[in-house]
Amino acid sequence: MMFASLFTWIIFSYFLFLPNCTEAKQANLLHDFIRSNRPSSARFDGFLHLLNGSEALPPIYVAPQNGLKELDKIDALPGQPKGVNFDQYAGYVMVEPQHGRTLFYYFVESPRDPERKPLLLWLNGGPGCSSLGGGAMQELGPFRVQSDGKTLHRNKHAWNNVANVVFLESPAGVGFSYTKTSSDYENRGDKRTAEDTYTFLVNWLERFPEYKTRDFFVTGESYAGHYVPQLASLIVLNNKKPNKPTINLRGIAIGNAYIDTNTTLMGMYEFLWMHAMYSDRTYRLIRRKCKISDMYSSECENATNLADFEIGSIDRFNVYVPLCTKKLHQPTSVTSSNVEFDPCAGNYVYAYLNLPEVQKSLHAIPFLWTYCSRGGWRDSPYTMLPMIKQLATSGIRMWLYSGDMDSVVSVTSTKYFLRMLGLPIKSPWRPWQANSEVAGYVVAYNGLTFVTVRGAGHEVPSYQPERSLIMISAFLEGKLPPA
Repeated sequence: MMFASLFTWIIFSYFLFLPNCTEAKQANLLHDFIRSNRPSSARFDGFLHLLNGSEALPPIYVAPQNGLKELDKIDALPGQPKGVNFDQYAGYVMVEPQHGRTLFYYFVESPRDPERKPLLLWLNGGPGCSSLGGGAMQELGPFRVQSDGKTLHRNKHAWNNVANVVFLESPAGVGFSYTKTSSDYENRGDKRTAEDTYTFLVNWLERFPEYKTRDFFVTGESYAGHYVPQLASLIVLNNKKPNKPTINLRGIAIGNAYIDTNTTLMGMYEFLWMHAMYSDRTYRLIRRKCKISDMYSSECENATNLADFEIGSIDRFNVYVPLCTKKLHQPTSVTSSNVEFDPCAGNYVYAYLNLPEVQKSLHAIPFLWTYCSRGGWRDSPYTMLPMIKQLATSGIRMWLYSGDMDSVVSVTSTKYFLRMLGLPIKSPWRPWQANSEVAGYVVAYNGLTFVTVRGAGHEVPSYQPERSLIMISAFLEGKLPPA
């Protein structure tokens, strides 16, 4: 009875206070966010203020976790193929008891020697999009959902081949994660997201104590260009404090990372023009009216709006793939081991994760799961460059990687802000290979490595699963991708 009442209250509060919850793609949400993310003096500085000791670190909530690991173990996911040879877990971790903020995770161990493999946390972006529906089910997870929305097939290039992977739905209000305090849904932001994610990690490691001393890596994409550096900074800061848990952070890797707003916008329109997506006349207008130091003047916005009109309806997150149409989205019961990109994959995932038997197997509260949630976002640094520069001197491994067909956070944008960092080059630009052909390019700076993945869009593992696995394997091993 109590369970039913809790479920009813959560459903009611979720839709009362998140009326614009949609199946928007992660990159669509990011595009809208970037276009509205004007400079503000009241923005959170990403924990940089803590480096000078002017403020105490936030307290950490730690709850008993005895016996919860066993309860979280998944017997089998509905529709999974035969021969699954790794353990899976899913469940909830409370991160703030007064408000009742509770985050949902899905964890897959490696099928080979999991006790020897590192632990990797994956965070999707948005802000406000699901790492379960995105990273786990459409990108680097062990399964992909078939077009029937009911069955799964193996992703042979899943990242759990080389690591034990946790997918976290964060912040509360994303996917199955929730809060009992309705105002939390409209008052989300970078600071609380980082603090809640850190608290999740501390408690999760209590639940899975065998991973406490394991090498730990944080990875993600898109708006995780904010999530990942902020979480890494918080871990580094807490590791230095007495009486704080120590997390064995070794490195971070972020794909098509939203780092700096102005360079992201300027690079976006340069990339689209270089790919013949709008006219030379409009490009010259953008060059006259827009400055990389201010992309939000009314003259600049008029020019970029004209470019948007000329570009028309394309998938800006991989400018050369088709859109999902009624013709393409024709559900079948045919099974396949194919992991090529399917523009309608999000529809299949939405159907699958809303099956009652799937939610039961995941130990999720029965819920209308959605990929992304729109809500208030109260703080977001206009640029993450100071924090990236700080992390480059911290001793942790740091990689940025870019699918080179994404226009929203393009390789052009990333190269802009890399120049602004001014880091010395340690290993010059060169191609890297997979299957005897160029898979992308790499350059190593002091404290940071930049990798491109040829033929990939915003969600790199969706478009180039094999290349992404080769890349992340090199990252975990502390090597550059193969020449």
